[in-house]
Formats: sequence, structure tokens, C-alpha cells
Amino acid sequence: MWQLDTAIVGTSSAITALRAYLPKVARSRATVLVTGETGTGKERVARAVHELGPRSPGPFVVVNCGALPDSLIESELFGHMRGAFTGAHANVQGAIASADGGTLFLDEIGELSLFAQARLLRVLESHEVQPVGSTRSRQIDVRVVAATNRELEADVAAQRFRADLFYRLNIARLVIPPLRERPDDVGVLADHTIAEFNRRDRCRVGRVAEPLLRCLQAHDWPGNVRELRNLIEAVFIDPPEGSIHLAHLPPVFQRVFGQYRSTSDSERARMLEALERCHGNKAEAAKSLNCSRMTLYRKLAKYHVNAPPFEKLD
Repeated sequence: MWQLDTAIVGTSSAITALRAYLPKVARSRATVLVTGETGTGKERVARAVHELGPRSPGPFVVVNCGALPDSLIESELFGHMRGAFTGAHANVQGAIASADGGTLFLDEIGELSLFAQARLLRVLESHEVQPVGSTRSRQIDVRVVAATNRELEADVAAQRFRADLFYRLNIARLVIPPLRERPDDVGVLADHTIAEFNRRDRCRVGRVAEPLLRCLQAHDWPGNVRELRNLIEAVFIDPPEGSIHLAHLPPVFQRVFGQYRSTSDSERARMLEALERCHGNKAEAAKSLNCSRMTLYRKLAKYHVNAPPFEKLD
């Protein structure tokens, strides 16, 4: 049975606020735009909008706009009639019509061509869909939830994304923060994923040991929750019978996360050591710490670290 607390996991203020807001969005009729980096769980949030709303008995249809070439996106979304183009041997119902009475989730909406964007806008405004090769339209009742990891405002300014479609989509905005901005959620997510894999594989793997957890919390997580899930799944290839320590990770992951250990076990000390080793070059220090430059700046401010005497211009 679908449950919000197990679908959207975390105890950080950002995730707690998102869970509280989701039922209100779900009950509305507004189109929804979900934004967040790759791997943050945008489809889970879209599914929550569907499951918590009055359309939950209806279909939830997913279209990955980034995986389809321009030549297929129209047919995928709007359907086509037999003979509409070479290879169209039968009438095909598109994703929009398939989602009638339910929810259409358009993942990576920013990858749509301008032409496809114009046709999608017409559907949103008219509530009608016209298959490729047809002269007749069909009335549809679909709620659209779109998602992107792009900065659509910047794409609008650069004329890569239609402003009118952006404003039509950006009514209810749900922003998923990256995992590096909510390190307290790392342990909660790890526990949740371990429990899931224990049930799946009938194992009895324990929690992440505290020293390893500190390493995980110091990581930048460019792949976000998906990267953490992949890490836990790698542990289950040869599952330990107890807590998970660094030695239980495959060698490639040991190299990634082992670098976060230091004699003082202090993140502040690790940053200072990296800056000194890189002669104050923050870009190089961030690279050696396996984090972004902006994350390094944020952590320097967090620990009130002023520019050290060895700093150089970078």
C-alpha cells in the first residue's frame, strides 16, 4: 500500500515541509512543476501528487521527454493515425490520451523541442488532443505534472523554452533540495534502503556504523538519493551480518568514502588540510575533497573558517 512517509523519506526541515505541502497540492487542480537535480526523486514526488489526490484511481502515465527524439515525441504524446507517416501501420493512442482521468508525468520537460512545447501548451489550454495525421480532436481530462533538472527560467531567457508554457506549468512549484544540503537525511535514507533490501533479499544487514556514516554525511552526493541507493545495493552483493563498515563497501566505494577519514575525524580539519595541501586554491581543494567549490565555500562559512594565510588568488 502506498504511503507518503515511506515514499518521501527524510527528517530535514526541507523534506518535512515538502511532505506537509504535498497533500494540499494534490487536492488542487493546478499543474505542477517539480524541480531538482538528477537523482533527487522527482518521479516519487510526482507519484505522491497523483496518489494523494482525487485522481489516484486513474492512470499514472510517465513520459521521459529526454529519451525520445523529436521525430517520435509528437507521436508519443499525441498519438497518430494509420498512414500518418512511414511505419504508422495502425492507429496509436498517445500518452496524453492514455492518461485521461489520471495524471501525466512529463519528466525532463526542458528537453522538449519548441514545436512540441507549442502543441503541449495548446493541449493544456484547450483540454483537447489531436493525433498526428488526424483532423479531429478528442476531449481529455488530464492533470499534468512536469519535472526538470534544468533552470527553466534561464532557458526562457535564452528562448530555449517557451515563456507561456513555463508560466502555464509553474503554478504549483515543488523544489527538492539536493542531498548534500541535508546531510541529516543520509542516515535516515540509508536505514530505509537497508530495510527495503533486507526484505527483498531476506537478509539481516545492520545499520551503517557511525564512523562510516560520518564519511557518508561529508560526501557531496552528485548523484543524490539514487547514488546513495546504489551504494547500499552494492553492499548487498556480499551482505555483512551486522553493521556496515567501510571495509564492507566494494573497493571502488572504499576509495571514494575512505578519503573522508582523518586523524582528527574533523571535517573542519580536513578542509584546512586540503586547502594547505593545495596552497589555498579552493577549486583544487574542493576537487580533492570530492565536493563542489560552492559546497566548500558553504562549509568554510559553516565552520567560520577565514581565508588561511597560505591562500592564493584562484
